[in-house]
Amino acid sequence: MSKLVNRASGRVAVLLAAAANFALGATGAAAAAAAQPQAAPQALCDLLLQVMKQGPTLGFAGRVKALEPGLSRDFDLPLTTRLVVGPPWRSMTPDEQQQLVTAFSDYSVAVYASRFKEYSGERFVVDPATDKLASGDVVVHTKLLPKSGDPVQLDYLVRSEADGWRIIDVLLNGTISEMAQRRSEFSSALRDGGAKALTELLRQKTAQLAN
Repeated sequence: MSKLVNRASGRVAVLLAAAANFALGATGAAAAAAAQPQAAPQALCDLLLQVMKQGPTLGFAGRVKALEPGLSRDFDLPLTTRLVVGPPWRSMTPDEQQQLVTAFSDYSVAVYASRFKEYSGERFVVDPATDKLASGDVVVHTKLLPKSGDPVQLDYLVRSEADGWRIIDVLLNGTISEMAQRRSEFSSALRDGGAKALTELLRQKTAQLAN
């Protein structure tokens, strides 16, 4: 009897060890995938497609709620806010900076919720080939393929950070920097009224997108 018990225990131990090795292998594979520059754009594309398919049912507020965690994960919104603001950022108080980060983040999520609101057979393709810049940042190429019509090229500038690759800019049609557009769009408010004026402008724009 003791021999049978020992044999059974041995088989259980082997199975547990195999399961543990499999789990470690899966974890390692997931970590390796997350370490690739394409990870954040791929996660974003998957999220957008999911939200688009539920878009009308979710409504604007529901899309915002569904998008916010993923956009905060995939984008470095605090860094993007600082880059959009430019040199005036250094003269702002910590409270002004935080209010701007919050307002800009809310606005960014609202923009995506308004753009990707329904599904008509679209799909995203993320190119495995990337372009590494001299700065160390990487351009990840993606395309939004409509059911009919021309594809839309959306390239993502990603930066390696302590917790993985994060998106810091979107290049519309592969060339037009969304960050540069935002900087130009917000420059007059920032110049005329400083952080307070820009924060208020961002809140107004967010509210307009919700209507």
